Parts: sequence; C-alpha cells; structure tokens
Amino acid sequence: MAVMYFSQGFRLKGRKLEPDSPQSAKSPEAAIGAAERIAPSRAGVWAYSAAIDVETDSYDEPVVLFRSGTLPPGLGE
Repeated sequence: MAVMYFSQGFRLKGRKLEPDSPQSAKSPEAAIGAAERIAPSRAGVWAYSAAIDVETDSYDEPVVLFRSGTLPPGLGE
C-alpha cells in the first residue's frame, strides 16, 4: 500500500460548499503548506493522507492532517 497526500479547498456558492479538485502533494508537510496557502481564499480547506492499494484501486479512510474554515458535514471527522 502506498500513502498519498492531498489538499482540497471548498468554495461557498450560495449556501452550498463546492469542492475544488484534490491536489496531490509529495509529503504531509507539502499538503499542509498547500492547504494553508489557499485557506484565505476558500470557505474551507483540508489536507489529508490516504493509504491506497494500487493493485485493487482501493482507498482507506482519509487521515486529516489539517483543516480550516467550513467543511462539509462529516468530512474528516
């Protein structure tokens, strides 16, 4: 299994949060740094890691590395 790192922002459109595409990073620090950089321009942002089995294309539950602002209910809890 490989561990991958991501950051993702959410924009407020009316009363709904719309997700940006997740951006991959090479390390947990890089994912957190990317999330911190976009946080001022987003309603919410998070950085997370996920263990991925490339042979079966299955993902474990994400592990929250950083979160800020408003996120969809249940995300990364």
